[in-house]
Amino acid sequence: MASVQKSNPGNYFEDFHVGMEIIHATPQTLTEGDVALYRAMTGNRFAQYSSAEFAKAAGMPGLCIDPLHAFHVVFGKSVPDISLNAVANLGYADGRFFLPVMPGDTLNTVSEVIGIKENSNGKTGVVWVRTTGFNQRGETVMSFVRWVMVNKFEMDNPTPEPVVPDLPEVVPAIELVGHPDMKAWDMALAGSPYTFDDYAVGEKINHVDGMTVEEAEHQIATRLYQNTAKVHFDAHGQKDSRFGKRLIYGGVVISIARSLAFNGLANAGQMLAINAGSHVSPLFAGDTIYAWSEVLDKAELSDTCGALRLRLVAVKDQDPGAFAYKDDAGKYAAGVLLDFDYWAAIPKR
Repeated sequence: MASVQKSNPGNYFEDFHVGMEIIHATPQTLTEGDVALYRAMTGNRFAQYSSAEFAKAAGMPGLCIDPLHAFHVVFGKSVPDISLNAVANLGYADGRFFLPVMPGDTLNTVSEVIGIKENSNGKTGVVWVRTTGFNQRGETVMSFVRWVMVNKFEMDNPTPEPVVPDLPEVVPAIELVGHPDMKAWDMALAGSPYTFDDYAVGEKINHVDGMTVEEAEHQIATRLYQNTAKVHFDAHGQKDSRFGKRLIYGGVVISIARSLAFNGLANAGQMLAINAGSHVSPLFAGDTIYAWSEVLDKAELSDTCGALRLRLVAVKDQDPGAFAYKDDAGKYAAGVLLDFDYWAAIPKR
């Protein structure tokens, strides 16, 4: 009897086709322990994700899972099927958070392939997927698009007809949902006196603080989301890669940069949507993350709550107050790690 390969080698570029639906293993139940570990790994200090009493007073159902934490879990479910054989995760768009995720909720993930395009080198291609996270009641809690560069299995395999999806530049403010009323928001306990009214479009904020990422902690953080990408875990396998060592998971960069943004945006901790995002350059153990933000837009959501559209830029091993970003030709400056565009809820005065 012939032996059957029972382990999952992951999908290669030529395994994907537009319209393909993938139900991802395994469901994950999130607990208050996950909340504490996420806080320990990222330094998250936003009050509504630190204190159950603060959250309830501010109009939330209790101590929720940070939407970015839930995003990483839903993302992590998709890795074995979408990006196990990836070269890099390239970007995000049209990310929407619909419902709060509470301790005790179980997240399930499904992805649909919405675009595919082989690269000119014939060795890799880009795959676009829309990934959706559901809770145990079958309710959609979030959805987002990401695109990833994936290795081909054989260079001689046929080239598929390219399909590049048309994605929105920004989630319209009128479509933002899931924000609390924030009418009982305690500024002193939140850590900042600044509200929706105090931020101006075009304003840049230096978040000042830095955080060095160590090998062990990034490994634990990535395991928390059950992300199995080889580039983050397999030091032996990565010795012959382009960088010769493991990469820090890009989600670790996003979460730490956003945690650093507490210093200057303490009242804008709830992410409502992801408009766009790019991992500009790699991060390695021993590097230090700094961050700065720019207010791109503002929107009124209710009498007590508004939204800021923020560009979060993470840089490594340099002063964030230099506001390193792009040059006149549109090329990212040296040391820029992340360019992340999102909407966040913030109380009004």
